Amino acid sequence: MAAHRDRGQAAGRTRLAGDTREMTMDMTVHTTGESTTADATADSTAGRTVAIIPARGGSKQVPRKNLQRVGGVPLVERAVRAAVAAGVDEVVVSTDDDEIAAVGIAAGARVIRRPAEISGDTATSESAILHALDELEAQGDRFDVVAFVQATSPFLPSDALAAAVDEVRADRADSVFAAYETYGFLWRRDADGAALAINHEAAHRPRRQDREPHHLETGAFYVFRAVGFRESRHRFFGRIRIAEVPEWTAIEIDDEQQLQIARALAALHESPEAIPVRAVVTDFDGVHTDDTAIVDADGGERVRVSREDGMGVALLRRAGVPMLILSTEVNPVVRARADKLRVPVLHGIDDKEAALRDWARENDLPLADIAYLGNDVNDLPAMRIVGWPIAVANAHPLVLEEARVVLRRRGGDGAVRELVERVLSS
Repeated sequence: MAAHRDRGQAAGRTRLAGDTREMTMDMTVHTTGESTTADATADSTAGRTVAIIPARGGSKQVPRKNLQRVGGVPLVERAVRAAVAAGVDEVVVSTDDDEIAAVGIAAGARVIRRPAEISGDTATSESAILHALDELEAQGDRFDVVAFVQATSPFLPSDALAAAVDEVRADRADSVFAAYETYGFLWRRDADGAALAINHEAAHRPRRQDREPHHLETGAFYVFRAVGFRESRHRFFGRIRIAEVPEWTAIEIDDEQQLQIARALAALHESPEAIPVRAVVTDFDGVHTDDTAIVDADGGERVRVSREDGMGVALLRRAGVPMLILSTEVNPVVRARADKLRVPVLHGIDDKEAALRDWARENDLPLADIAYLGNDVNDLPAMRIVGWPIAVANAHPLVLEEARVVLRRRGGDGAVRELVERVLSS
């Protein structure tokens, strides 16, 4: 599997809320006959911080969940990047899985191998964090502040995490967690199924501006003192504060529907990054076309293509970037479109992987420097050998899973142009 290097990472506004304590460091004032001094705890801001990301290999609802891609990047890698961007001293991935370990290391994390007895469905995150801290200390590394980061929260705002770390290091809190403000009316069902109001009176419906907001925990991150965590063996203890994050970042992936929502949010909120390759190879049907055809009475086919894509190919050609259309189809329309675009084409190809390897060798192009744009399962062998496997927005689910980048545009509707623009911007 190719290492993923896209740099898209959502950031959000941050506001810290909590109890009524002042948000300034406590100071003791000593008065002498000659002067008055304010003594703060000298080492309260000097603590080293470790971000620990528990990421086991098993998952029932979403198979291989921590390796699923959002915005083209595996969830565990997104978590590592967010923690690195927050400026913590060390990022650790705790895992029982070789592939997760490899992705974590490639993203810049240190890996702690998680034993089987704390890697099952019933194991708590606290047990993984305690184990990681023990292993780090056994290796001579002690940390004063711990950031527990969850890979299943793909839109973790790094600035909010950094602010939470600052709160704990500055001794303004012992535990800080991510949450978003909500004015929602909450209900529950009783034993008979009747609805009961929780945070309001059912017969009283005040306006939003007249209501006290509540905060809903997102699960994205928890920051706490290592000593207090060891004593309580829980993420909440002592002085607890809230790190407020934008509501749209609050999604936590526990099932397939949430994964699809997260992928849609990534396309909406994250800026597309450059794709630094030396060559572009594409499928034809479902990439240059919308994967439909008009068949006449004689069996001839016509397809719909995008003029926008045609201009993109022209721009790529003028920039001197090699391009190839690689298609399983034997229809003459594939050759006709390639001739129109002045792009070489190999069609009627059953073994796309072998054909792509041969073309790359003949053109002295490393496979790692090639982008392959596909849409269906017959593209998977070719996608798996290049450095940049890319999928159109409406690609088959297996292709979306394999892709390093998922484009915003659909096949036949500007997807090729989108890819070209990202290649030329690198």
